[in-house]
Amino acid sequence: MNPAPSDTPPPVPLSQALRYWLRLGFISFGGPAGQIALMHHDLVVQRRWMSEKRFLHALNYCLLLPGPEAQQLATYLGWLMHRTWGGVWAGVLFVLPSLLLLTGLSWVYLAFGDQPWVAGVFDGIKPAVTAIVLQAALRLGGRTLRNRWLWGLALAAFLGLAVFRLPFPVIVLAAGLAGWIGGRLAPAAFLPGGPTPHAAAPAPAAPAALIDDHTPPPPHARFHLGGLARVLAAGSLLWGLPMGLLTAVLGWQHDYTQMAWFFTKAAFMSFGGAYAALPYVVQGAVAQYNWLTPVQVMDGLALGETTPGPLIMVVAFVGFVGGYGKALLGPEHLFLAGALAALLVTWFTFLPSFLFILAGGPLVESTHGRLGFAAPLAGISAAVVGVIASLALLFAGHVFWPQGVSGPPDLAAMALALGAALALIRFRRGVIEVIGVCALLGLLQRLA
Repeated sequence: MNPAPSDTPPPVPLSQALRYWLRLGFISFGGPAGQIALMHHDLVVQRRWMSEKRFLHALNYCLLLPGPEAQQLATYLGWLMHRTWGGVWAGVLFVLPSLLLLTGLSWVYLAFGDQPWVAGVFDGIKPAVTAIVLQAALRLGGRTLRNRWLWGLALAAFLGLAVFRLPFPVIVLAAGLAGWIGGRLAPAAFLPGGPTPHAAAPAPAAPAALIDDHTPPPPHARFHLGGLARVLAAGSLLWGLPMGLLTAVLGWQHDYTQMAWFFTKAAFMSFGGAYAALPYVVQGAVAQYNWLTPVQVMDGLALGETTPGPLIMVVAFVGFVGGYGKALLGPEHLFLAGALAALLVTWFTFLPSFLFILAGGPLVESTHGRLGFAAPLAGISAAVVGVIASLALLFAGHVFWPQGVSGPPDLAAMALALGAALALIRFRRGVIEVIGVCALLGLLQRLA
C-alpha cells in the first residue's frame, strides 16, 4: 500500500538506492539541468527521500564546485543517505553507463564514421539535443526563479555570456556577490523557497520526506577534523599511486601519463560544467598533444550530448580517440588502447569531484538554514539558468546555421528541433523516445 502524503517514507536500504542510481545513469539525458530536474522529480516529488530545501541546499554547493554538478549532486545525496560508500557508488553508477556507451560509440565512430547511416543519425540527434537543452533551462528556471530579483540575475548572466562573452567564473563570482548583497537588502527573496511575485497565499505544506527540512545531519555528516584528514589522505593515495605507477613504468612523456596529468588539471577548470572546460581541453588535446583533430572534437561533443551522464564525459571520447589513433598498445590492440585511455582520463577527471563532496559535505550540512550561506548560492543558482539559456542559444546557432549566419538556414534541422521541443514541453514525451525518433528521421532523410 502506498503511504499517505503526510506519512514519512520508510528508510531506504542501500541496495534499493544503488538500483536507483544505476537506473539514473542510463536515463540521465538532457545535460546537467535535465539531470538535476530528473533527480528532483524522483527524489523530492515522487519518492520523498528528501525535502525540497535539503535538495536545493546540496545543489547550491555543487554548483559552486568545478566539475559535473549533477554527478556531484548524486554523490552528495548518496553520501547523505548512506555514508561514504553510498556516495561513492552513487557517483560511480551515475557515470559508469555513460563511460561504457561512449567507449562503444567512439569505436563505432572511428571504425564506421564514414558510413551514411552514421552521418544521418547525427543529423537527427543534434536538433533534438537543442530542444532538450531548451527544456532543461525552462524546467530549472521554473524551480529556481521565484521572484524578480532572481529573474534579473538570470537575465544578467544570459547577457554576460551571450552578448559580452564574460568568463563563467566572473559570472559565478558576480552572482554570488549579488546574492550576498540581496540577502541583506531583501532577505526573504533569497531564502530557499522564498516568496514568488504571484504568491497570494502560503503554499500548502509539502509531504514529509525521509530527510526533511529539520532532520538533523546524521553522525557521519557532521564535521570532524579527523574525518577530513582521512578523506584527504585517501584522495592523495588514489591520485598519487596510479600517477606514480604510470610515470615509473611508462615515463613522464608517455601519452598515458600525460593524459593523467592533463585531465587532472582539466578537472579544476570546469567551473560551470563541460562547456567551461572545453576550450582548455581542445587547446591541449588538439594543439599540444595531437590526440585528435578539431573536427573530431566537434563530433565527440555531439556524442556526449546524446548519451546519458555528464557532458564532461566527452573526455572519454578524447582519450579513446587519442589511444586508438596513436596505437598506444600496438596496431593489433587499437580498441584496448582506446578503452584504457578512456578509463584513465575518466578516473583522473572525476576523482576531484568525489573528494570535493566527501571532504566538503559535512561543512555544507552545518550551514543548513543559514541565510549568510544560502543567499549567495541562491544568486548563483539563478545565474546558472541564464547560463544554460545562453548555451541553448549558442547550440541552436550551430545546428540551424551550420555554415554560419551568412549561409542558408537548415530548415530540416529547425523543423526537427521544433517538433522535439513540442514533444518534450507540450506533450511531455520522454527524452529517450524523442532522441530515438529524431535519430530515425535524420537517418531516413540522409538515405532518401
